[in-house]
Amino acid sequence: MSRSSGILLHISSLPGKHGIGSMGADAFAFVDFLKETGQKWWQILPLGPTGYGNSPYQSYSAFAGSDLLISMDKLVDDQLLKQSELEIFAQFSQKKVEYDQIAPIKRELLKKAFERFGNQFDRYKEAYYNFLGEHSWWLDDYALFQALKEQKPELVWNEWKIAYTKREVQALDKAYLEHAELINFHRFIQFIFFKQWFELKSYANEHGVQLFGDLPLYVSLDSSDVWGNQDLFLLDEEGQPTHVGGVPPDYFSETGQLWGCPVFDWNRLAERNYDWWMARLHFCLKMYDRIRIDHFRGLESFWSVPAGEKTAIRGEWWPAKGHDMLRLLQSQIGELPVIAEDLGVITPEVEKLRDDFKLPGMKVLQFGFASDATNEHLPHNYDRNFVVYTGTHDNNTTLGWLKSVTKVERLNIRRYFYRSRRRTVDSIIEATWGSVAELAIMPMQDLLRLDGKGRMNVPGVAGGNWEWRFEWRQLRLSRRHFLKQITEKYNRCKPPEEN
Repeated sequence: MSRSSGILLHISSLPGKHGIGSMGADAFAFVDFLKETGQKWWQILPLGPTGYGNSPYQSYSAFAGSDLLISMDKLVDDQLLKQSELEIFAQFSQKKVEYDQIAPIKRELLKKAFERFGNQFDRYKEAYYNFLGEHSWWLDDYALFQALKEQKPELVWNEWKIAYTKREVQALDKAYLEHAELINFHRFIQFIFFKQWFELKSYANEHGVQLFGDLPLYVSLDSSDVWGNQDLFLLDEEGQPTHVGGVPPDYFSETGQLWGCPVFDWNRLAERNYDWWMARLHFCLKMYDRIRIDHFRGLESFWSVPAGEKTAIRGEWWPAKGHDMLRLLQSQIGELPVIAEDLGVITPEVEKLRDDFKLPGMKVLQFGFASDATNEHLPHNYDRNFVVYTGTHDNNTTLGWLKSVTKVERLNIRRYFYRSRRRTVDSIIEATWGSVAELAIMPMQDLLRLDGKGRMNVPGVAGGNWEWRFEWRQLRLSRRHFLKQITEKYNRCKPPEEN
């Protein structure tokens, strides 16, 4: 990986007139902006359909795309919607995503598009059947899962009637017939989503921009993945997790973090030759040019907490088989285009797993000022094979963080930069871009120098997350020039040819 840089911005945070960012014209304009400023990477968050809390890290599927990210304008271009039908979105703010209000409106419009799709099916028939042929291995289960879930949305799949929970063949065959129209509607949504996604990806790649995706290690209990692969997770006879994932108590939390997602049965994964993981990894590597595996350390060992515990204190480290799994993937594709999210307390065993496959790890500049000059997150201590961030989607914006640092951090920041708070944001960005790390990334909020009001997510807080959006008027010409200048200055893009 040569020296390069990019911006972290989720699709939902793009500007646009329809209540949430989408894969429409503003996404293509964002690619143009990245090209113009010399950026080679656009990093996004997971794209799956979200449930309660709207977190992209808690999805109903590890494979499906979110209907909320579908561009309504593109459906107008495809003659599946009418422009007048989009006027309903005029009531919504362009400054944040109002999920509860947007979702049902988009759903009704997609139903109209689905009806017109049926009336114009000959136009789409070949592409649609090709899509089904390529994706039926996950799509059939997902579409049925969503159809069954819509009958009683408040229930997790392990609360359905026993024939569905146990996936009895006759019951599922009957359900496919009873809910055929709804199942086909969900297949249509995925057809449109992936059609739009690969149009965007092709445009980005043609313009020298690569897409950097995010792969959560765990999947949600209430997902088609767990329902369809119950033997791969530690579940009891009723489909309830016997153990759940999290992290132990540490500097940041006296009780650790309890995520509630089921943990993998790594012995069973090995018996199946990691087929589900191989399918997931190959799928993601087709979707993106590079992926980040979130909570990478869970591939070496994972914190397993007995189900029913109120905190993560009483967990244990259990071994995983990530080395065998990654070795299998490497035998299939060669060099792994994977970033290891190795933040937090990382053991030598985890570092060895990362280094055995020559995977870049992560550094976050915001973490660098809590101690002394030996802090591993300070730029002068990096090695080349890392991705360095000013901050991540889970951090405050850099300006917001600067307003809330401890006395120790404030003193260390002053020693390092000698700037006013507002100018320190740019100094931190420059230190990130100027570091020896081969890839430098910053959230869009930092380029715009936004304070904590622009924060994307506060871990452990249930409401108000994932709502931030930017507006084009915030991206002043001076900020474009600044980004282009430092990218050229620190050799993160091909310099302009001399005349």
